[in-house]
Amino acid sequence: MAVFDTPREAFGALRPACVRLTQAQTAENVALLRARLAAVGAAALQELQEYVLYPLRLALTSPGPRRERLVQSAARGLAAVLGATRLRGPELLRELLAELCACLGTPPAPGPAPGPGPAPGAGPASEELKLAVVEALHALIHSADGDVILSLYQPPALHLLGFTVSLLLGLAERERARQLKISALKCLQALVLRCECQQHRQLREDEEQQCGDTFASFLPGVVLALSRVITADIKQGHATTVAALRVFYQVVGLVMADEQLARIPENKEKPSGEQSGVSKLVVHRGPDWSKNTAEKLSLLLHKIVERSSVHSHWKVRLELVELVHHLVRNCRQSLVDSFTHLLKAVVGLVNDENSEVQSRCNEVLQHIAEQQLVAHNRALADVLSENLHSLATALPRLMNSQDDTGKFATLSLLLGYLKLLGPKVNIVLNSASHLHRLSKALMQVLELDVTDVKIVEDRRWGSGSGYEGSLQHGVQKGRCQKKYFRFFTEEKVFQLLQQVCRVLGYYGNLYLLVDHFLGLYSESALYRKQAAMVLNELIAGAAGVGVDVLQQREVPLDGDDIKGAITSVLDEYTDQANWYLVTSIDAEEASQELSVNPSGLAALPGAACGSVLPPPDPCVTTRTMNSNIWQICIQLEGVGCFATVLGKEFRLLLLSALYPVLEKAGDKTLLISETAMGTLVDICEACSYDSVQCLINENSDYLVNGISLNLRHVAHRPHASQVLDTMLRHSDASLLPLVEDVIQDVLSTLDQSYNHQASTFLGVLHSLVAALVKWFGPSRSEEPQRRQAAERQSGTLGQVQAAITGQEVEQFFLDYVRQKQVAEGNLSDSGDEEADEVPPVAKLESSNSDTEGETPLPSHAQLAKDVMGRCIHLLSDRSLRVRLKVLDVLELCVTVLHPHRNHLLPMAHRVWPALVTRLISDDPLAVLRAFKVLCTLAQKCGDFLRQRFSKDVLPKLTSSLLSQAPASARAGPVYSHTLAFKLQLAVLQGLGSLCEKLDMGESDLNKVADACLIYLSAKQPMKLQEAAQSVFLHLMHVDPDSTWLLLNEVCCPQLYEPPHASLQPVKLRGMGRPRNEFTDNVLLLLEKLQHQESRVLQAGTQEASPA
Repeated sequence: MAVFDTPREAFGALRPACVRLTQAQTAENVALLRARLAAVGAAALQELQEYVLYPLRLALTSPGPRRERLVQSAARGLAAVLGATRLRGPELLRELLAELCACLGTPPAPGPAPGPGPAPGAGPASEELKLAVVEALHALIHSADGDVILSLYQPPALHLLGFTVSLLLGLAERERARQLKISALKCLQALVLRCECQQHRQLREDEEQQCGDTFASFLPGVVLALSRVITADIKQGHATTVAALRVFYQVVGLVMADEQLARIPENKEKPSGEQSGVSKLVVHRGPDWSKNTAEKLSLLLHKIVERSSVHSHWKVRLELVELVHHLVRNCRQSLVDSFTHLLKAVVGLVNDENSEVQSRCNEVLQHIAEQQLVAHNRALADVLSENLHSLATALPRLMNSQDDTGKFATLSLLLGYLKLLGPKVNIVLNSASHLHRLSKALMQVLELDVTDVKIVEDRRWGSGSGYEGSLQHGVQKGRCQKKYFRFFTEEKVFQLLQQVCRVLGYYGNLYLLVDHFLGLYSESALYRKQAAMVLNELIAGAAGVGVDVLQQREVPLDGDDIKGAITSVLDEYTDQANWYLVTSIDAEEASQELSVNPSGLAALPGAACGSVLPPPDPCVTTRTMNSNIWQICIQLEGVGCFATVLGKEFRLLLLSALYPVLEKAGDKTLLISETAMGTLVDICEACSYDSVQCLINENSDYLVNGISLNLRHVAHRPHASQVLDTMLRHSDASLLPLVEDVIQDVLSTLDQSYNHQASTFLGVLHSLVAALVKWFGPSRSEEPQRRQAAERQSGTLGQVQAAITGQEVEQFFLDYVRQKQVAEGNLSDSGDEEADEVPPVAKLESSNSDTEGETPLPSHAQLAKDVMGRCIHLLSDRSLRVRLKVLDVLELCVTVLHPHRNHLLPMAHRVWPALVTRLISDDPLAVLRAFKVLCTLAQKCGDFLRQRFSKDVLPKLTSSLLSQAPASARAGPVYSHTLAFKLQLAVLQGLGSLCEKLDMGESDLNKVADACLIYLSAKQPMKLQEAAQSVFLHLMHVDPDSTWLLLNEVCCPQLYEPPHASLQPVKLRGMGRPRNEFTDNVLLLLEKLQHQESRVLQAGTQEASPA
């Protein structure tokens, strides 16, 4: 279809349709005209605008019963014309507006119609008709030029504008169709001249003022209706709520704009006589009116914020943020009383689940901070301060009643208030009541849950695990221990509380805050842990570490101020009353030790029922110890935090901080020791040390001096041993010369206080000897390499060995005779045992000086020897715990002295009587540990212990195994958790290697085999069967023939035919026996023995073949 671009052509095309519609107002004629309009150009239609509008207006306002289809079609035609043209006449605008509103208006009461419009008695319009009329209204407003549309905001048009606004509000509030509600709200937004289109020009100040004055008359009805739409049922859809929110803040922002209200005179101007009637309806936006209106708007905004901030759709929450931004930007003076609700909304949505809402909230808050709206508005700062006070007052109640989501929102609000106040936060802190409320709220919210008994139960046993990786050069930053709080469980809630404290430290008066919370720290033990947490975060925030703020503080904090605050807090933390707290039963009952339990190997069944630990002190509860542990951990974390804040300047405080931290690193409570190690790592990173080892080595001089001084007053300063223990566990061999004198002090002090301090010093000695094993012991990786090299070179070295063997034979036998004399105890004839031992040992050492080349004993070996000498005396201590520690130390001493055999063997001779006593008449725990020491001694000393073991220990071991076998065979699965089972298992697992290492004689091997044979029964627990198998596997290496014969006497799997008739047939008791409980294990062992013999035979064949 051709397009008619000239008015003449367009008139010719449109005239028939217009005439036809004028003569007969039908929907078909309107459709015909709309079809013709599609072919007319915009410029031509602009010239014919009124001509075309006339028949459409006639159809729209035709008298008689309302024909909805005709009106709907006419409204759409009207919208099409207005959408393509511009309206340039104010009169035409008002007429069209009145006619369209008449189509939406309620039917008048019965009687003659007052003017054009639908006839009386017409029914309610359909939703389709209303939608078409609203769209026409929207097109009408957009088509009006700037000056034309402004004519609506003159006093003469106030009635018509009010009628239009009320109709649109009625549609938005009462209609059910979503599209109709949204269209009505968009039309109302266009009527306020705040739509998103670019057709309207920017209004001048006087024009904005005129619009504001006009809409001030409608403000109560508009905001009430819109608030009802916003808070209506969620079923209406989020788009309706978003549109209503947008219109709400556009209208309020227009009428309550600060710039407009500032230009309003205090007294209303008297209108002229012609306008006096209409002007009475125009509201004078004076100070009184503004104040009253702001109070009423505050109620509505509170209702809107409460409902919209928790709306399920993120677009509604996003529009709420836009509402806050618009009103804060334009109405910061007039709506200051509403800022409580507005800022609460935007602050509460900072951590919204939707990223767009979060981002926009941060932008709005950043804008508020950059514009310094709070800093330059004392009233707004006062409002925020009061909000903060009210929230701090209600915080404990809210944290006790809300779920974690509600708590997160509440704390987000608290943090937001602090961020918005920024430097003005000192207004709150300088008020004693405000600071008191805020601090007590933090104390209650941060209360820890100290009921978990595992905190007290977790102990750091031994030091083996501490050596693994303790010399690493790479530093990993220590992490804070996970805490469990009474009023919340989620970690993000605690992170918010950390930010609250850090923001306080960043903006607040640091000296005031530190002094106040140190007062709470000292005031009550109930607040001590919480106050320490707050102090740590305050100082981190003051230094700007990990703090998120909206604006920079006014005056940067001086480094000396931070250092002074840290020094005062550090002194309070490390004070004896706060640093040395009861964290375990041992600390309370160090003197209450168990007496010797003479049960030994002969009373294994009852051993499982005995209690090793002393009964707990009823005065010190688990809750108290748990609380003390957490307090120490928090203080340790604080030391690490202070180091991070000060950096290298913290080196100046190492003299007062490092020693106490090392004490706690050696604490037996696992949580404390782990936290202390994390603190040491933090100190390393802050002070630029490569590792904890470097930190200790470079400060070892003053540490050693402190240890030495404290050891002289060990009764009052019992923790020096823990520092030494930590230094040994986390350093290297270069530390040994520095601590050698201290170790001698420890040994001297131990000599003077065996009864009181033995347990404490044994822990240090254990760490020392364990460190010596690590630093000077044989390398595990070198031994297999040596063996492989020896095997490879066995052929070439055989001839050389043959050449030198003759030269060494004589010396070998002389050494053998001397060792046998020592083993038999034929050293002296005097009765005093102590006197007996020393001279022969001296002789033995002097006689072997030739082989040692007169080389003195190395310092580390001499230390191990000295320690071993003290341990011999302590093996008979009445305390079981001491005896257990002594046995552990003894085992390590044997390992250190192993390369120095001439010193090890006399010491083994001295320790043997006390060790035998522990093996045969002691508590099962001590027997287990003593047997482990015996195995180590046998491995290092070899056949030196053969006769002693055969005479003193083996009979007891075998009789114990035989007596306990029936009990273990009958026992159920619980038996594997008893001490009796563990002792049986340990003896069976070590007995075979003992026989092999000591090269036992045939009679002793027979005793061992007879005692272990019963454990091959299928009735025994599986672990005991496997351990018994290991004994026979070792016996196969020592005496395979006897072992084969013994096993075949039990079960012989095959018959042995003589190779010749003259020979007697072989008869074994195991032949022909039916299958029994021993059969499976015996057959398995015989099979392994056969494989072993075949491998030996094959190896011999391979050696003989080259020859």
